[in-house]
Amino acid sequence: MSEPLLPADPASIGGHRLLARLGAGGMGVVYLGRTGSGALVAVKVIQAEYADDPGFRARFRREVDLARRVSSPWAVPVTGAEPEAEEPWLATAFVPGPSLGEAVARHGALPVRSVRALARMLARALSAVHDAGLVHRDVKPGNVLLAVDGPRLIDFGIARATDETALTSPDMVVGTPGFLSPEQAEARGAGVGPASDVFSLGCLLAYALTGRPPFGGGTADALLYRTVHDEPDLEGSWGEQDPELRQLLLSCLAKDPAARPTAERIGADLAEDAVPGPRGGSPADWLPEDVVRGIAERAAEMLALPDIEPTAAGVQAPEPGAASGGGGGGGNDGTGGDDGQHLSRRRLFVMSGGALLAATAGVGAWAVLRDDDSRGDDNTGPRWAIGVQADLSGTGRAAGRAQEQGARLAIEQYNAREPGKDRPFELTLRAADDGGSAQRAPGAAKKLIRDPDVLAVIGPTSDVTTEAVMGAYDEALLPMLTVSAGGMMMTSRQPRSLVHCRPGDAALSVPIAVHLAQQAAKDKEMGRPGLLQDRTAQTYAWESATITSLLLRDSGIPAYPRVIPAGVKDMKPVVTDILKAGTGSFVYAGYAPGAAKVARELAAAGFDGPRLASQAVLDPEFLELAGDAAEGWLLTSSFVSAADTPKAADFSAAFRKRFGSAPPYFAAEAYDTVNLVIRELVKGAKPQAPAQGSPAPSLTGRRPPKRAELVGLLRKTTYQGITKRFAFDAERGSFSGEGVFLHEVRDGGFRFLGPAPTGA
Repeated sequence: MSEPLLPADPASIGGHRLLARLGAGGMGVVYLGRTGSGALVAVKVIQAEYADDPGFRARFRREVDLARRVSSPWAVPVTGAEPEAEEPWLATAFVPGPSLGEAVARHGALPVRSVRALARMLARALSAVHDAGLVHRDVKPGNVLLAVDGPRLIDFGIARATDETALTSPDMVVGTPGFLSPEQAEARGAGVGPASDVFSLGCLLAYALTGRPPFGGGTADALLYRTVHDEPDLEGSWGEQDPELRQLLLSCLAKDPAARPTAERIGADLAEDAVPGPRGGSPADWLPEDVVRGIAERAAEMLALPDIEPTAAGVQAPEPGAASGGGGGGGNDGTGGDDGQHLSRRRLFVMSGGALLAATAGVGAWAVLRDDDSRGDDNTGPRWAIGVQADLSGTGRAAGRAQEQGARLAIEQYNAREPGKDRPFELTLRAADDGGSAQRAPGAAKKLIRDPDVLAVIGPTSDVTTEAVMGAYDEALLPMLTVSAGGMMMTSRQPRSLVHCRPGDAALSVPIAVHLAQQAAKDKEMGRPGLLQDRTAQTYAWESATITSLLLRDSGIPAYPRVIPAGVKDMKPVVTDILKAGTGSFVYAGYAPGAAKVARELAAAGFDGPRLASQAVLDPEFLELAGDAAEGWLLTSSFVSAADTPKAADFSAAFRKRFGSAPPYFAAEAYDTVNLVIRELVKGAKPQAPAQGSPAPSLTGRRPPKRAELVGLLRKTTYQGITKRFAFDAERGSFSGEGVFLHEVRDGGFRFLGPAPTGA
């Protein structure tokens, strides 16, 4: 899926005219570009702040060098690169088709004939990789793109030359669990050679044939263990259709690297298969019709680009102090204003006077494009605003509305202060409802980003909506303060705008392990913990189960882990299996409905040992569905019960007076977060000079910090709120304060117990 370019995106990079965005992350952006000859390319651009790190630049230079070594029709070629540029970039040929993972997820497993062709072409690609003295180290479905003339192997970001010193820690597992080799799983370092890629190829081909990874799913720990010790799951009728292919996969998946065939041997063994693409044959014959149609649809979607805005050669941003009515001449340098000018949309933000106003035909456009510094320059003095992006109408509306109400109360209390030192400016709240939908979230974010008065945003409510808009807030450098979203993926991407105002989901697992370790110390006869990961909860369950498993193992009480597929309705078999293992406690990683089913099965079995789960289960739905079976469950959370927190007594009273009810979960946390923002705005506000030609200053008399400046101020501060102490990692914006709490189900309700044990 492509997205339109943002105003701050450049119009060209290294002679490539940029047409759209293909993706964005914490470290850079991938653009769809066009060369001077008209060829389409994918241009990966690294942000300058990372390029300033010599180690990062060295790794990027290495990625470029390694990718350039590989020459194969089935590996995406490098078409250009500038590792030494201010913003380093790498261009590769553009493949408009989906990844193998996307194709299998959408259309199901591939037929045998397709997988034989896929095996031959990817073996040839890996043979070229190995002939160049490299090991790819991340052969997986997401790194194989499908085109009608054959697959393309991509991404040499973690590839390694066979004769070089590792750039990663010797005990670090590099690769993707489920598609890495036993030697990678055991972090054997120099023992990870070309045979490792062959094992990963076997995993990939098994996935293509069956629609599932050969070593199942679940926590990373479980996948690594099964990769090293278990036999692959190759069940299916395809094995009867093609026993030769089955034997090939078994040989690729041999535990001993020396027993695996080379990539060159695999390509030779399958040489008799028809070869599409550059060497003749019908190019689309190797794939089933529905996949070919999907590729065609994706290509049409990606290539149906809007007209490219003309770039006027020679138009320059005015020099400081220059007259505002100037226009550009030019175009006489022979570049045609395309590759040579590097005129970007970013420049529109610093253009002024007649050049911009003529181009945008009016003051209205200037109001939209103005820089943050322009706010308050007239004597109407716009009100400063804090935005709230939340689920106000969807399934998560309880948490979303609680945050909106808590934020509103904080702003109303601030505006009620006496004007002057205690209230140097006036604030307003701007709310945007995303309905809890990843599809609607970008539109809600865009509304707040485009509002020049919005200085910071509270939200979004969920991990899904947060991940959907993080790139947009990063691009705008608009502070995004998350109160309820908690996934580790947010901070692992090195976001530029995030200020995470709660402990992450992983931190909620710490008290679970600490509590069970304390119980085990008291009762030496207590059995090992049972740990159930419910894949209905997807990433949340994986994070909770993985961290809990690691912490329990480190505490000397390894768990008995089990994973169930998404949508399982009958929990009795898996609960029975866990109890038969002699477990003395039970940890559930998943959502409230699944926890209720587990609670009922445990109660029916007469199990009364410790039963624990984290925040997602702390939901009225758990109480309703589990009934009496919920009694005694311990639940960790990142939020307090304000009504049971002495420091929040005044807030609770004010909330009840304003909204007519006790504050729900997350209201007090949002209240704290807004007060944190207000404090930093007051500290960061600067005197506002009178507008030019006007004897009177603006109404506020103050100028707010820029959005980017506010991100830095927030990340460097500490703040004691009514719910917890706020502190942050200055580089990533992750939460480093205090704030994990414990609740217990008693008498049909959740009883707040206070701060949870952390073992510190």
